[in-house]
Amino acid sequence: MSGSYDESAVADEAMDSFWEVGNYKRAVKRIDDGHRLCNDLMNCLQERAKIEKSYSQQLTEWSKRWRQLIEKGPQYGSVERAWIAMMTEADKVSELHQEVKNGLMNEDIEMVKNWQKDSYHRQMMGGFKETKEAEEGFKKAQKPWAKKLKEMETAKKNYHMACKEEKLAAAREADASVTPDQQKKFHEKTEKCKQDVQKAKEKYEKSLDELSKCTPQYMECMEQVFDQCQQHEVKRLTFLKEVLLDIKKHLNLTENQNYASVYREFERTILAANTQEDLKWFSNNHGPGMHMNWPQFEEYNPEATNAVAKREKKKPDGVAPATPNTEHAGQPGDRGRSDIISGFPIPFQCPFFYLQYPFLFLEVDCCHLHSLKKGFFENQAYSTEWSDDEQPTGYSGNETNGGANSFEEDSSSRGGVRVRALYDYEGQEQDELSFKAGDELTKIEEEDDQGWCRGRLDNGQTGLYPANYVEEI
Repeated sequence: MSGSYDESAVADEAMDSFWEVGNYKRAVKRIDDGHRLCNDLMNCLQERAKIEKSYSQQLTEWSKRWRQLIEKGPQYGSVERAWIAMMTEADKVSELHQEVKNGLMNEDIEMVKNWQKDSYHRQMMGGFKETKEAEEGFKKAQKPWAKKLKEMETAKKNYHMACKEEKLAAAREADASVTPDQQKKFHEKTEKCKQDVQKAKEKYEKSLDELSKCTPQYMECMEQVFDQCQQHEVKRLTFLKEVLLDIKKHLNLTENQNYASVYREFERTILAANTQEDLKWFSNNHGPGMHMNWPQFEEYNPEATNAVAKREKKKPDGVAPATPNTEHAGQPGDRGRSDIISGFPIPFQCPFFYLQYPFLFLEVDCCHLHSLKKGFFENQAYSTEWSDDEQPTGYSGNETNGGANSFEEDSSSRGGVRVRALYDYEGQEQDELSFKAGDELTKIEEEDDQGWCRGRLDNGQTGLYPANYVEEI
């Protein structure tokens, strides 16, 4: 529809009949409007396609961001899976809206474009062939009748002028102040005007009669041309209805079986969440259900007492034994340098000096540097992974758990420190732990004089392990 709709213009057009000369132009203009409406429809669909694409991208970005936050957050178990299922729903709905966008662009817009091309043929000199044919048809049908109408209008004008002259002459003749000679002239003038009126009337009636006889043929020819315009408009309206139904099919996701299955699966995942199983899992992994090597009475065994002191820490690829002493001063991971830093003068103990002049400490292992940095910055403020600029007030992870994962708080409350294995280690004794490089565990006792630490695996097992096989997280 035109954006410059004017009610007054419509009122004026309603007062004019289609049968009047030149008023067929509205029927002709409708053909041009049909072509423009095709362009309007394509622009409309392009804007909707952009909206669908934008919504699809926003869903994907939202899903990716929150999936990472949930996976790194403190939620666990089947409820976590149900929560993540909402992200899965968003990904699938995003794909469906992308399909809507593709359907609008690749099918509906192309359909309108092709129909427009087949229905409207632009001429070299401008305008459309269909518009020119309709206008020429109306002109040809209207030309004879318009000629008769013009003759009738002329006869009508002459008749009315004669009547006016007659009345004027009669008024002069009736004037008593004129002389007899003047009265005689006025009487002759009046009689002549009466004759002129009669002749003009007869001519007017004759032209009107001829126009009336020509009118039926005029109406028939005009209706024929108008019917041709109607047939063209029927095609446009029928096509428009069909393409709107096709657009509705693309937009109505409720009729898409994939859309319905997304929410059926979403609902099944939510209903599958089991509170008792989640509580049981938490109890077994972070509660009373964890494994514990309870203290038991042990007989004195000299060999067992000295076993730990005699063990050597074995490193992969020929790395020196784990037991720290001065003989291993050049080996990576060596923990026999507990007082190297404290042995330097006070300025050299400053962590910033240590970071600025690392070449002076080439003999100091990275674990000491890590400990020094951590001790210096442990009171500094930090932000958590759960924080986000767009996070709503009142639902911040920092406000609910102090800015840290609740599991980490639990570990620290029991005095443990999380560490990560640098190498594979296979326990040689029952009281030793086994782990792979990259595994994480909890250090529950500091390194002893022989270079061994006591730790706890995530399954609850506790035991000894070489101190320089791990690093703090």
